[in-house]
Amino acid sequence: MRTSALDSPSPPRPPALRTAVRAALALGLCSVLLLVGVAAQWQPLMSADDDVSRTTHRWAVADPGITHACRILTDWVWDPVTMRLLGAAAVVWLVWRHADWWTAGWLVVTSALGTLIQQGLKSAVGRARPVWPDPVDSAHYAAYPSGHALTATVVFGLLLWLLHRHGVRPAVWRAGLAVAAVSVVGVGLTRIWLGVHWPSDVLGGWLLGALLVALAIAVQLRRRP
Repeated sequence: MRTSALDSPSPPRPPALRTAVRAALALGLCSVLLLVGVAAQWQPLMSADDDVSRTTHRWAVADPGITHACRILTDWVWDPVTMRLLGAAAVVWLVWRHADWWTAGWLVVTSALGTLIQQGLKSAVGRARPVWPDPVDSAHYAAYPSGHALTATVVFGLLLWLLHRHGVRPAVWRAGLAVAAVSVVGVGLTRIWLGVHWPSDVLGGWLLGALLVALAIAVQLRRRP
């Protein structure tokens, strides 16, 4: 008895695609739970944010040298504009060296989605930033999620994936992984240290950025396994 193409089982997903989908599901669940906690002003979360922020602000006021270094890092080295320029350089490299227009477009679209998501959530949640009588830095617009943390996570996550796909040498991969880890963690910590974000803002930026990277990788693997 013959079976039609519609009756035949679909081919199993490759392991890498299954891993990306599972990671996206886990990150999506964590992101939703955190978003609900922030929007509902869940008291344990608000108390933890307040305690950590007050402690780090005291440290920032007491140590102007570290605070000045944090301002340089967050305003120039890990600033979202710098991250987007880094992503743009990767796009140019993909087109110029590899004529890979699809991957270049994939990188542009994913980065643009990250910006749209963060701005949309900032507007929807409308969370106020920390307010201090003796601020060491300032920032504008709503607090949740941290745009610095989200943008750095998206850009470095995508760049690491590109390094992996192009089979770079182990030493290059380890160096890229170290730079990415220090940058993503570092930019989040500077935002908390400078008192312009609550810790949950930064965590939300990390989770949403990682979710977007996992979804983008799943699309890439689906399109080009």
